[in-house]
Amino acid sequence: MNKSELRQTIITSLKALSKKEKEQIESHLIKNLTASDWWKESQTIGITVSHGFEWETRTIIEQGWKQGKTICVPKCIPKERKMDFYRLDNFGQLEAVYHNLMEPIPEETDIVDKNDIGLLVVPGIVFDGKGYRIGFGGGYYDRFLADFPNITVSLVSTLQLVEQVPVDEHDLPVQNLIIV
Repeated sequence: MNKSELRQTIITSLKALSKKEKEQIESHLIKNLTASDWWKESQTIGITVSHGFEWETRTIIEQGWKQGKTICVPKCIPKERKMDFYRLDNFGQLEAVYHNLMEPIPEETDIVDKNDIGLLVVPGIVFDGKGYRIGFGGGYYDRFLADFPNITVSLVSTLQLVEQVPVDEHDLPVQNLIIV
């Protein structure tokens, strides 16, 4: 299967999960992430605000706030096909943008330097054991990761794992996978 077919197959499987099954997986993913040394040792966490069938991240964001961590979320810049991360202090600093994604309002938040993000939680749909991933097809994370100097991790259900993800020359693997 090519990337597009793999992406669609896994999305279908994820959408087929019952609410209870999804919540159980999310609970384990969140527990494993926040118990990890990566989490404990990082003061600044980069993470997306989940949408639709994605693993729920608001609980992770709230847990980071309670622990005094700096949470930053991405804002895509489609014209440049890049993204910047902004500090998020409350969910009121978000706005719905294209495809109803929730992104920070730049005028209400501060940009965070890429080098200051100690742990980046990288979203994806399909993964292999080497950390290669298929995301939503925009390439935003691959471009961001090209010179990202710190720790990367993805939250993955066994439903999302395949033997091997087709890899293009610009694709970069995530360093760590939390698999449930």
